[in-house]
Amino acid sequence: MHTHDTTAPDNGAYLPTEPNVETAILAGGCFWCVEAVFRELRGVLKVESGYCGGTRETADYQQVCTGRTDHAEAVRISYDPQQIRYEDLLTVFFSIAHDPTQKDRQGNDRGRQYRSVIFCGDERQQAAATTIIAQLTRDQVFKNPIVTEVVAASPFYPAEVYHNNYAACHPDQPYVVHVAAPKVTKLRRYFTHMLRRSPLS
Repeated sequence: MHTHDTTAPDNGAYLPTEPNVETAILAGGCFWCVEAVFRELRGVLKVESGYCGGTRETADYQQVCTGRTDHAEAVRISYDPQQIRYEDLLTVFFSIAHDPTQKDRQGNDRGRQYRSVIFCGDERQQAAATTIIAQLTRDQVFKNPIVTEVVAASPFYPAEVYHNNYAACHPDQPYVVHVAAPKVTKLRRYFTHMLRRSPLS
């Protein structure tokens, strides 16, 4: 977490405090879909598609798509915790962004690169992740067991530039139409209170 201190100019007036920025790294299938969902949320400052869980040498789309690099397609979400909580991000992750009961796949996308993972930056994130999984399991929200991995964050490697904001930039692409767009529609229907007022640039 990066903290910006309020400074006092010579005239005694205080400059507005910049927001604290925290980071979440989540993986739940194709990053085009996951990114499209989180870009809609109020308090989210930036969403980056990338690769997490493997080495720098194999962090490129062609190699990750083989499923043999141990990377997961992931998104790195920078957010203002004064506007949205980490727990809120996890709620959207489990209810909208992906199906946490599918092992090493999402729908027709199959391979370890599509696994469900929460990459935790600290003990607080780990506690939040394990708590929500326990709650969902206890309440039997899903018919099948949750298989989401909760692990310590490893280096995040940004994906090739053309992947960023892919769904919005390619609305007519068949995968976007049939897989990503329905998730965004569902989010807008059930999480109206969490939506941002203007598009994330």
